[in-house]
Amino acid sequence: MASLFPETEDMVWAEQYEPEMEEESGAVFGRSWRFDFEAGEFVMSPTRKVAAVDEKEAWVIWCEKAIRTPRYRHLIYSRDYGSELEELIGSDDDHALLESEIRRMVTETLMADARTESVDQFLFTWEGEACRFSCQITSVRDETEMIEGVVM
Repeated sequence: MASLFPETEDMVWAEQYEPEMEEESGAVFGRSWRFDFEAGEFVMSPTRKVAAVDEKEAWVIWCEKAIRTPRYRHLIYSRDYGSELEELIGSDDDHALLESEIRRMVTETLMADARTESVDQFLFTWEGEACRFSCQITSVRDETEMIEGVVM
C-alpha cells in the first residue's frame, strides 16, 4: 500500500531542533520560551512568535516559576513541582523563623530539578508583613544566577 505521506528530501515538516543533551549528573538541559513574570505572559518576538531562550535562561525561568507555583494545587504538575511558600502567608512567627522556613522551602523546591547544584546566599528584606528575598542558584554546569521572590 502506498504511503499517505509524501517522501521528498526537500520537504520540511517542522523546525529541526538538536536533541536535548543529558549531563553526567542526569540533568537534561533544553530550550524554552521567554516569560515576563511582571506582565504574566510570554514574550513575543517582532514577528509575533513566542521568543525562545537558551538552556541557562530556560533553567532560570523554571526556577522562578517553581517558586511562584503553589505545590499540590494544579493537577498538571507532579507532586514534586512547586513551593509551599503560600503556607507562610499571614504567619505570626518571628522574622528569624520565617526566614529559616523560606530558605528551607525554596531550597527544597529548586533542588527537585537535577539541573540545580546548589541554592545559597539568601538575602531578606522586610517591608511591613512582606518578606522579599533573593538567593543565588548554581547549575550543575557551574552557571550562577540571582533570583528573587516575595512572601506576604
